Amino acid sequence: MQFQILKLVLWPRGNFDPRVIEFAPGKVNVISGASKTGKSAVIPIIDYCLCSNKCAIPVGTIRESCEWFGVVISTVEGEKLLARREPGDQKQTGDMYFAEGESIVIPHRIEAKNSNTDQIRALLNRLSGLSNLGMDPNSEGYAGDRTSFRDLMAFTFQPQNIIANPDVLFFKADTTEHREKLKAIFPYILNAVTQETLAARWELERLERLLRQREAALSDVNSAVRVWMSEAQVWLQQGREFGLIQIDTPSPSEWMEMLGALRTLSQSNYRAARPTMTTIEATITELEELRSLEGAESATLSRLRQRLMEINRLLESSKSYGSALHIQRDRLAISDWLRQLGQEGRAPLEAIAPEGKDHLDKLCEALDGLELEIRSRTTVSDKMDKEQHRLRAQAEESLARLGALRAQIADLERRSEAARAEIYRADQVERYLGRLEQALKLYEKSGEDSELRGEIDALKGRITPLRAIVSEQLIRQVMQSSLATIENIAGQIIPKLDAEWPDAPIKIVVPDLTIKIVHGTRDDYLWEIGSGANWLAYHVSVSLALQRFFLRTPAHPVPGFLIYDQPSQVYFPKGVHSEDVDAGEWRDEDIEAVRKVFAAVSAETVLAKGRLQVVLLDHAAQDVWNGIDNIHLVDEWRGGEKLVPLAWLASAVS
Repeated sequence: MQFQILKLVLWPRGNFDPRVIEFAPGKVNVISGASKTGKSAVIPIIDYCLCSNKCAIPVGTIRESCEWFGVVISTVEGEKLLARREPGDQKQTGDMYFAEGESIVIPHRIEAKNSNTDQIRALLNRLSGLSNLGMDPNSEGYAGDRTSFRDLMAFTFQPQNIIANPDVLFFKADTTEHREKLKAIFPYILNAVTQETLAARWELERLERLLRQREAALSDVNSAVRVWMSEAQVWLQQGREFGLIQIDTPSPSEWMEMLGALRTLSQSNYRAARPTMTTIEATITELEELRSLEGAESATLSRLRQRLMEINRLLESSKSYGSALHIQRDRLAISDWLRQLGQEGRAPLEAIAPEGKDHLDKLCEALDGLELEIRSRTTVSDKMDKEQHRLRAQAEESLARLGALRAQIADLERRSEAARAEIYRADQVERYLGRLEQALKLYEKSGEDSELRGEIDALKGRITPLRAIVSEQLIRQVMQSSLATIENIAGQIIPKLDAEWPDAPIKIVVPDLTIKIVHGTRDDYLWEIGSGANWLAYHVSVSLALQRFFLRTPAHPVPGFLIYDQPSQVYFPKGVHSEDVDAGEWRDEDIEAVRKVFAAVSAETVLAKGRLQVVLLDHAAQDVWNGIDNIHLVDEWRGGEKLVPLAWLASAVS
């Protein structure tokens, strides 16, 4: 990812010009200085401007003197200025200032925010080309969250407390949250999981969830069908008992014949099941006639009620329309009064304008039209009222006839045991036929050509290629290959540094976020070996190896810069030019070891051909790295020169 630091900017609280520190892209940028000059604040400032969740800039002089902090970065879209307000007593603030262009002009002061951290994080995520999907759709932990630009900072910063730490290899991996998230995204960082893989994972999870639902539904259907098939003869026997099948009809023995008979049976109705008329009392016949009349009368009443509802809605609309017409008439009535004034010799509109009479005539014509429409509407309303009364009368008559029919039916049912038995029997037949029809539909739904089985087959067809894409075995193979590549690169860099076992291979242990040093048949974790020089060598070699690996991948999301804070601390604990230590105490071999760090870092920037930028913050002076290629001295903070100008401090004190 093209993302390098061009400038670090501090805006003072007082009336001073901003402090601008410029960095060269594609080079090793060195800020050399004594203790307590602000070198170790550079990483927290840059991290804060890149939207960290907490302001880790040291309290005291720097935060009391500065009102805003900012960085200018170089991207494929040009330069961008990201500035963030000093949070005061808060842990952090979301207030940010953003500017972009081909070349950024640093403002003298920032008067107000124009953005916030959420918007800038979204910008940085977009520049990184990171996927919006989480690593694991089935996880509710860190693996379920999407990879963000903030997660990538683990590979760019090596602050003073990390660079020679035997227990922690990556930035902020000393906290549980960052450590677990880093482990979760490592396959993505190592190209074992791509954006295509993530998209396939989420789509696969969705399709498998649908497949489980459809298979469960089909299993339920199949279970019900198996029970129903075992009871097919019982269904046919019930049909005989209800008179739906002739008694002398032979029972089929094959399933397909049974199925055909049941399908034919399902087309019957309760009328086909009743005995001959000679076996039914006259009351039953009369009851059926009354029920037929009841059905016809109910249909008539329903039609009348529907027409009444329509008439009522029409009358309501007519009343609303009439009210609107009356309002218009009242408003236009003044035109008639004005015309009468004109006839009496007083023409108020003509006095105002010559065309006033024409306007008045048009208004009066509109009033006449409204009057005519109001009169005609009254006629329509009267006709509707008559129709409404007529329909109400018919509905009342129909309701009375229906009530009489139902009273007769109720009376017949009370008086006839046979009628009640026939009613019960008819209900039984109808329920039987309904269950049979539903059972047949259920059987057809479970068939080979059923819609549900077709959905399942289609889902399986879509799932198969997705499973090949998200194959865990393939992901492990790619990840092992990527780790082997990085380990091989680190193995090329370690001999250039002051390591105790320069030829010993290393293994990157992702579950522990550390490395192992291989000594023959024994593997030792980083924390199991001694010497700060060894820890420093492995930190530098692994971080550089990762960057070389990232640069081999087009458009890799990790930014192409590294910042090391005081790599010489294991050799020069207090600084080469510290007033507390005589220069004669430093051994040539210590200086040579520090020089190796500078040379190794420089070699990687040369190999990267401008795509990797390194910032080194160190006590070591220029004579330590003198003669090494591609090193740019940014600034030297000694003799009163510091990150925060002395003038700002004097102003703050006064």
